[in-house]
Amino acid sequence: MLLPAGLLCLTGCDGPQSTLQPAGDAARVTAALWWGMFGVSVLVTAGVTLLWLYALRARSETPDAAQQRRAQRWLMMGGGVALPVIAIVVLLGFGIPAGHGMLPWPDDERPPLRIEVTGHQWWWQVHYPEAGVTAVNQLHLPVDRPVDLHVRSADVIHAFWVPRLGGKIDAIPGRTNVLRLRATETGTMRAQCAEFCGLRHAHMTMTVQVLPAPAFDQWLERQP
Repeated sequence: MLLPAGLLCLTGCDGPQSTLQPAGDAARVTAALWWGMFGVSVLVTAGVTLLWLYALRARSETPDAAQQRRAQRWLMMGGGVALPVIAIVVLLGFGIPAGHGMLPWPDDERPPLRIEVTGHQWWWQVHYPEAGVTAVNQLHLPVDRPVDLHVRSADVIHAFWVPRLGGKIDAIPGRTNVLRLRATETGTMRAQCAEFCGLRHAHMTMTVQVLPAPAFDQWLERQP
């Protein structure tokens, strides 16, 4: 029973919106952070389960006052001090390098490509200012080149997110937020609005196509 249930759960770890199938630098860091937190949670769950089983086995014994004091002392020091400190240190050990890896550090090889993404109810406008090209619900990216997405909103708050490429960023009216991405694999994936923005929020998606550099340049040239 457990094996089929586990396999069924794993079917959600694949697809065009899977954060566990990274195709970019930032998404790879996110996936590693997720697996690290998952491993820690498994260890904590196993430890709590073992303590619970031990407590059930020892319930029939009536401890004296000294044993009760020792048990309370261990509970206070272990569960109230040691466990939180260890958990925080481990999570920071994963989280700080992960956050460092997601920062938009400059790339000395090629300047980042600027793309302007504007959220509307309930569609995405994508503009390539250098080429003067505008698309709707389609984002084309060159592989292995950093891209700066200048994200804004024309009406309400949205959130732009390509799970396979990196984290999400809010699209706020009157403000521009910049998200740095770099795709390392070609292929088709999907972007999604990750902030409830009205009736058709769930359908506010966008196709993301990562192309080799020559194919991306040809695509730009073919646009009207």
